[in-house]
Amino acid sequence: MTNGLIHTVYWLRHAGQRLGLVPSLGGGVAAWTLERPDGALDLLRPWDGKNTDRYSLASFPMVPWSNRIGGGGFTQNGNHYPIALNRTGEPYPIHGDGWLQLWTLRQPAADALEMALESDCFDGNPYQYSALQRFVLRDNGMDQTLSVTHRGKQALPYGLGQHPWFMRTPQTRLQANVKGVWLSGKDPMPLAHSPRFPPSWDLPNGLNVNGTLVDNAFTGWNGSAQIHWPEHQLQLEMRVPELLERSTPDGFCLLYRPPQGPAFCFEPVSHPIDAFNLADQPGVRVLQPGETLTLHVEWRLGRLY
Repeated sequence: MTNGLIHTVYWLRHAGQRLGLVPSLGGGVAAWTLERPDGALDLLRPWDGKNTDRYSLASFPMVPWSNRIGGGGFTQNGNHYPIALNRTGEPYPIHGDGWLQLWTLRQPAADALEMALESDCFDGNPYQYSALQRFVLRDNGMDQTLSVTHRGKQALPYGLGQHPWFMRTPQTRLQANVKGVWLSGKDPMPLAHSPRFPPSWDLPNGLNVNGTLVDNAFTGWNGSAQIHWPEHQLQLEMRVPELLERSTPDGFCLLYRPPQGPAFCFEPVSHPIDAFNLADQPGVRVLQPGETLTLHVEWRLGRLY
């Protein structure tokens, strides 16, 4: 399927699902659809096939960092590395630079698609890396893996994340086992960490994904979350095996709940907002040349009873 004269959606059909990828739009996802007897159901908000704003995609990868970096960049080993602004109207560099580049696609198996990227100091950023996305459709969902290998000569801090836009209905609920949240003012940059959740932000007990704005990182995540769509008698579980295997929950996730619109974001991320400039850089991995960081997510569908 060709959109306009530039961007092509590549489709994978398997296990009663359809997955569409757009390598030329930042290695993004165009759609993830469940085929049901009563018709196809969009799990992610589908791309319209025309808008080139990556925020209009169903999902996109965040590499080599997730969310925002303040202070014009970061300092590593006494050296300051500037990071370019990369989105109109956004005062901070956001979501890395992989989502702004062209990826290449290959199909290694009948149930899988991969997209790869070789990035060399994109837009003046200090990062030289190789990135790989792998999507595998399973009988009850999808496995999604994002990895990055540092190719620069000097060690640099890295982070990863996924930015899926889930469809929301009036009754859609989200539950995740987290311990705390980074709070902010009008500026979404973190100001203080709290073990107490504001009203309607109580992820451990479940919350309605319709409501006032939330654009915050949560901490102490155990790597498990569930989305319930009662209107469709459907649930989707998100699992990050690396986090689930740890004895102490120490992962991070981010909820973006806009007041309007058909979708919300629940993002598995390796670090909180502006972690590169927080004390001890929580969740950030400093990669030596040749080292690799991986984020593996399992999405599992089930019926609500």
